[in-house]
Amino acid sequence: MKLWSDAFKDGAVIPARYAFCAPDQQTLVRLSGNVSPHLAWNEVPNGTQSFALMVYDCDAPLDRSDVNQTGKTLAPGIARQAFFHWLMVDIPAACRSLGEGEYSNGVLAGGKPPDRGDGVLRPLQGVNDYSNWFADDAAMAGQYYGYDGPCPPWNDMLMHHYIFRLYALDVPTLGIARGYTGIQFKQAIFGHILDEAQIIASYTLNPAL
Repeated sequence: MKLWSDAFKDGAVIPARYAFCAPDQQTLVRLSGNVSPHLAWNEVPNGTQSFALMVYDCDAPLDRSDVNQTGKTLAPGIARQAFFHWLMVDIPAACRSLGEGEYSNGVLAGGKPPDRGDGVLRPLQGVNDYSNWFADDAAMAGQYYGYDGPCPPWNDMLMHHYIFRLYALDVPTLGIARGYTGIQFKQAIFGHILDEAQIIASYTLNPAL
């Protein structure tokens, strides 16, 4: 199976249009376009009955205490973990692309509803990790469904890498409950994967990088 995007190339830098945040000379960081990128795929294996999509930052700091703190930096060698930006299951077997902006076109405080999607196809989207990130922020707290793009710490000395991974599955629906997380996504697709494809792109808010 082959996966690609018209928004950016595999191995390239993600344009700020598709990010949750962008660099700013005065404030260091500002909200950005948060547009969900175009994705398309082909060379689908026989027997595919649905697709599932997972997008995550594999370089998110495990310890957040120094994140975005003036006078401090995050060293490349600190402990890292996955931060899920987009989860989607039950994508119909006939589908071969997701249109740019179809599942996000701006930052919505409190998160988008679970059925977000302007097209005919409405797969079930999961909860991304901004739900936990903003849990203690009264202005932004909520359940963040669907796509919300990159916003790595502006004081991180490591370029962050974002993995867009698509799975071809042998079942038409995973029967997963609304509000599922990245861990539950992985558990649900286990044993149903016929093939997978991915592209990896990078992003940073650190002007030094």
